[in-house]
Amino acid sequence: MPPDSLPLTPHKKPLKKAVFLDRDGTINVEKDYLVEPEDFEFISGVPAALKKLQAAGYLLVVVTNQAGIARGYFTPQQVENLHRYMVKLLGDEIDIAGIYYCPHHPTCGQGEYLLDCDCRKGKPGMLLEAAEELSINLSASYMVGDKMADVHAGAAAGCKTFLVRTGYGKQFEGEAVKYCAKVVDDLGAAVDLILSAGEFS
Repeated sequence: MPPDSLPLTPHKKPLKKAVFLDRDGTINVEKDYLVEPEDFEFISGVPAALKKLQAAGYLLVVVTNQAGIARGYFTPQQVENLHRYMVKLLGDEIDIAGIYYCPHHPTCGQGEYLLDCDCRKGKPGMLLEAAEELSINLSASYMVGDKMADVHAGAAAGCKTFLVRTGYGKQFEGEAVKYCAKVVDDLGAAVDLILSAGEFS
């Protein structure tokens, strides 16, 4: 077959960049086993920070461990109702591309939720699933959270990582630095660094 008759390689869509966001302690005020919409409260500045990320072309993806399901404290339906409420509060101008949650616990779960799974952070399962479903370039993306599980999950997925001091973050500062995570006051500060020219120089 002459060279000009070779079949063309199918065109692949370019991968997108994303910011993966822990929920409790990063997006909303930390409240143990939060599930009631009336108890949900954004950390100051979060909606504005999300809007800036979206305007810069980042997909917004929430990845959250919800072991309260495994422990029998609440149901998947209640968690999904809370997420719908959160999205409603953000309004039409902010689009959450995906919300992924892990309902499992390796030792304290009940029934089908007693599982040493690949989706519970610090494993990268939720990030990898989102990358596959949403065509995300993980190496061009970021993970932001307030626990070492977030740092570990982001690093394992190949993302750059931030630890915020909101939520439980202050107690993990020293450990996070050892994993090359950037430690910042809150999501707004992380966004400012992400959008700056030399964020990881």
